[in-house]
Amino acid sequence: MKESILHYVWQFRLFSMQELKTTDGQPVEVIDVGKPNTDAGPDFFNAKVKIGDMHWAGNVEIHNLSSDWRKHRHEKDKAYDNVILHVVYKADDEVYRSSGEAIPQLELEVPKSIQQNYDALIAAKSWIPCEDKIGSIQPFLMSSWKNYLLLERLERKTLEIENLLEQTNNHWEAAFYVSLARSFGFGTNSQAFERLAKSLPVDILAKNKDDLFLLETLLFGQAGFLEDDPKDDYQASLKKEFLFMRKKYQLTPIDASNWKLLRLRPDNFPHIRLAQFASLVHHSTKLFSKILSTEKIKDLRKLFVFDVSEYWQSHYLFGTGSPVSKKRMGEKSIDILLINTVVPFLFTHAKKLGGNLERAVELLEKIPAENNSIIKKWSQLGFPSENAFDSQAYLQLKKNYCDEKKCLRCRVGHKLLSEVK
Repeated sequence: MKESILHYVWQFRLFSMQELKTTDGQPVEVIDVGKPNTDAGPDFFNAKVKIGDMHWAGNVEIHNLSSDWRKHRHEKDKAYDNVILHVVYKADDEVYRSSGEAIPQLELEVPKSIQQNYDALIAAKSWIPCEDKIGSIQPFLMSSWKNYLLLERLERKTLEIENLLEQTNNHWEAAFYVSLARSFGFGTNSQAFERLAKSLPVDILAKNKDDLFLLETLLFGQAGFLEDDPKDDYQASLKKEFLFMRKKYQLTPIDASNWKLLRLRPDNFPHIRLAQFASLVHHSTKLFSKILSTEKIKDLRKLFVFDVSEYWQSHYLFGTGSPVSKKRMGEKSIDILLINTVVPFLFTHAKKLGGNLERAVELLEKIPAENNSIIKKWSQLGFPSENAFDSQAYLQLKKNYCDEKKCLRCRVGHKLLSEVK
């Protein structure tokens, strides 16, 4: 028996409440199962039970076997002295507090239907464990679950942003710059863009923002694209300037091998994204501050629309020409930046400084849903995404629950597990 199933059955009171008895025969009445504890210590806090004629308030510890108590050395840990009931699948030993006092034990019977349903989900080889059953889920259940999933995803991203803020001495613009750079990698080159941004402080770019050539010098140089022999005069001029800038700012470029071009469309080549990023820096001053004061989504999108430099309007790579175009970022690409960086930063800023948390969520509701394989598959299963709020929630569900087979923590899984065959 998996201990996680025992936790699940106890937490949601999915066991028979009739004729419960301790292993020594005393009647047990469960008044409150307690609150799950995700940190060190007993599994459930503030439980209330009646054992015999005595009412108890305290903690509950759950194990598969009673002997696990001794195996985990709980009898020597005072943190477990407040345990009022030891819930187990099988009692194979007596258990004691550090004082030597015995702790009542309850053997918990897991309904066969729950075990069978769980085994079926875990054994499934389909795209999601419940793919053949999820069609029975009512829309209102999924709707409330999406709300939770979206907030959970934003909270996770908040932790990442708080980590960036710590690294940048609480400099919001610097943290935003690193996060935005990562988003400019659009998955394939996200790590490379983040390494680049962390190797090239935003303050250095700010000092040179009025000169697009110098910005490209710094960005392409730090990206490692100016280390080899130049393929044309423009690359040669950038390389010559970077030799000076590198010494001036004591820079160490990342290795060009970090960047990936395979299977990318030319418009997504890192060289084009770097050129777009340089143009964005060139035309922006304190971008995150501008975003905070920009309400309409059409105006937010405009903050990211600029022509690339003249050279990149006619090139995809150094020395490789392209049809002449301004190579502005498309609306879909900009929306990805809004989803992955702008919205999480608005949410985190509001949470830390007391702003409007709803603004971030409402912005997602105005952005079209992402159009990737995961979102398409959810739609095929009967759960289409109307906007980015939905698609972000479904991405969270797939990656953090379905792929990890955390069915016991999923509201859909809970509904399916509790069904009696």
